[in-house]
Amino acid sequence: MKRFVCIHAHFYQPPRENPWSGKIELQESSHPFHDWNQRILTECYKPNTEAKILGPKGEVVEVVNNYSLISFNFGPTLLDWMQENAPDTYQKILEADKISQQRFGGHGSAIAQAYNHMIMPLASARDKITQVKWGIKDFEYRFGRKPEGMWLPETAVDYDTLEILVQNGISFTILSPYQASKVKKIDGKLWKDASNGAVDTQQPYLCRLPSGQSIVIFFYDGAIAPEIAFGELLKDGVRMSERFLSAFPKSPGIARLVHTATDGESYGHHHKFGEMALAFCLRHIEKEKKVDLIIYGQYLEMHHPQAEVQIKENTSWSCVHGIERWRSDCSCAIHPEAGWNQRWRIHLRTALDSLRFTLSQIYVKGCARYHVDPWELRNEYISVIVGGSEPAWVEFLRKFGLESTSKEDQDRLKSFLEMQHQAMLMYTSCGWFFDDISGLEVRQILQYAARAIELARQWHEGPLEQEFLFLLEHAKSNIPEMKNGRHVYETYIKPLIPSNPAHV
Repeated sequence: MKRFVCIHAHFYQPPRENPWSGKIELQESSHPFHDWNQRILTECYKPNTEAKILGPKGEVVEVVNNYSLISFNFGPTLLDWMQENAPDTYQKILEADKISQQRFGGHGSAIAQAYNHMIMPLASARDKITQVKWGIKDFEYRFGRKPEGMWLPETAVDYDTLEILVQNGISFTILSPYQASKVKKIDGKLWKDASNGAVDTQQPYLCRLPSGQSIVIFFYDGAIAPEIAFGELLKDGVRMSERFLSAFPKSPGIARLVHTATDGESYGHHHKFGEMALAFCLRHIEKEKKVDLIIYGQYLEMHHPQAEVQIKENTSWSCVHGIERWRSDCSCAIHPEAGWNQRWRIHLRTALDSLRFTLSQIYVKGCARYHVDPWELRNEYISVIVGGSEPAWVEFLRKFGLESTSKEDQDRLKSFLEMQHQAMLMYTSCGWFFDDISGLEVRQILQYAARAIELARQWHEGPLEQEFLFLLEHAKSNIPEMKNGRHVYETYIKPLIPSNPAHV
């Protein structure tokens, strides 16, 4: 029996930029750093490019770029920030993927992520497509190759999303073991219950889709993951490696893959020196003669699925109620002891869904003069976002035969597309994850909504902002002085809008 270990890390922070200035404002809660991106860069992202392994006397005996030895994904919006603000770390991450291709038979350690961490089962059909296409294009721009796998935000999944992954060339994704429903052998007829985490996580599964296509799913080890994220494993690299090795069955059988997935921020941010424990763990596993480090793409090339799975739709890795954390008062909270309710989540989503519907109407109507498919236009706009330069915009126009249109028409088109960009960002999942409508993450997505409204106002005469605020008023805060979503918007968001008379 051949044995393999794969450790996947999901590195992500929500976009934090002010949508008018493009800069991140001071975030006092990240003290002593300017903002949370800077803090986690210093504590996690950078240290993992140069993780130190110490000798018996505390001397540094090796420096390891952990990214070259694990499977990982980075949020595209985080890499965009890093490219400008931490170019050395950014380059070392890209280099790690190239190094990993030499080690893992041409397969890179990086996989893609749906663009801005939108909860995919709750997204509109068009938004799902754009999120996947933008995630893939961003990956290709940065890593210079096509991704084999894609991370779904919060591992939230439904069959429609899996269909879109396959249609766009994605071979596999990673889910929680609690998202499996039934399994059977590929050539078998009898389905077995695999719910409540009962799925065998040490093999890949073929998931047949309603269209007749299929995708491979890896279900991570649900016991090891919380021991890394919330337990003591990252206090000792030897202990961590032995935990992986002990997970293999003693009896021989098919090739076994012990693998797990956690937030990458566990390695240094949530657990100080976690990157050092990870580096020591990886090197310790390498010394085990009967065990190989591997990544998912290489494993699939060597070992095709022997079993088939049906998934539980509308589930995720971070809400025991499925995906309710992002649309209802499901009781999932960071501080449940506070006794707060999260009914505001319902009204926040209702307000944004209503706004998105109107923005879509404005967008389609506005694009009619260009005689192109507005949604194909939006899907390709990522080339301008990542390109970030005038030549990228010129090439975009040329691709759609719009290079000869007037400067006024080109500016109009860009404002429509940027309105849609902001409409994507306003669904970033962190806006619902925490405990109150007044939180930093909610204020961030409300900034994107405000920017989208501002752009739409040029082409729409209706009371778009007032309709949005009316719905936000129903999102009641748990903090009396914060009142509701409307108060939060008018207190914290409107003063940021340059076109607002109260802007300072």
